[in-house]
Amino acid sequence: MFGRRRKRSEDAVERIDDVTSEQTAEDSLADEGEEDAEEHRVRLEPEPRPDGPWDVSEVHAPAEGRVDLGGLYVPGVDGMELRVEVAGDAIVAATVVLRDSAVQLQAFAAPKREGIWHEVRDEIAAGITQQGGVVDEVQGPLGWELRAQVPVALPDGTNGVQLVRFVGCDGPRWFLRGVISGQGAVQPQTAGLLEQVFRDTVVVRGESPMAPRDPIVLKLPDDAQMVAEGLQEEGQSRFAGGVERLQRGPEISEVR
Repeated sequence: MFGRRRKRSEDAVERIDDVTSEQTAEDSLADEGEEDAEEHRVRLEPEPRPDGPWDVSEVHAPAEGRVDLGGLYVPGVDGMELRVEVAGDAIVAATVVLRDSAVQLQAFAAPKREGIWHEVRDEIAAGITQQGGVVDEVQGPLGWELRAQVPVALPDGTNGVQLVRFVGCDGPRWFLRGVISGQGAVQPQTAGLLEQVFRDTVVVRGESPMAPRDPIVLKLPDDAQMVAEGLQEEGQSRFAGGVERLQRGPEISEVR
């Protein structure tokens, strides 16, 4: 790549000394590079998760009090609606709607010993900024997060902004991202229950080989009731559902 430029000299000893000095300098730089790389790897290691989210290997009974979506066990909360989101034929995300707030949960494969949340934050922030939005990186209840003002088109045709919080957690060979919207993003101090849903989620990475950042595919519960978006019975709250209902057959809206 970078060739070494050797000096011309009639003194062979000087040439040998020059080469030796250059080699020593290169070795020193290589050692420093290895140390920098090692420090970089250490910095990328996932942070401890004493309060969750959890890996399935860390939970004795993951289905207890949670909805089994295959790649995720999502906590059941009284009064919530659970939706799934589809990409092609695969279910890739689950959204818990609670009153006037929501948190979208999506899990991805990650490297074995390296976290990706810091990189993902940078990418999300860059994308929103390119759209003309505003992003602040802050230390929140769930660790480092992004609080963003995302440009959106309003129903009346005018332009507006939507406040969104992006939270994330690196686990063993997986990464869990949460997107909090509604009042939980406008007034973060009201989002405690949604934050607890994020913390108490269990991720099932599986043993199959997956490329980093591949989505961990979800599935519908065996007794799920599919309710198309906008087809709720007249007078029924679109935030209907709850622990009791989820136990009998969770209402899940398919969002395409």
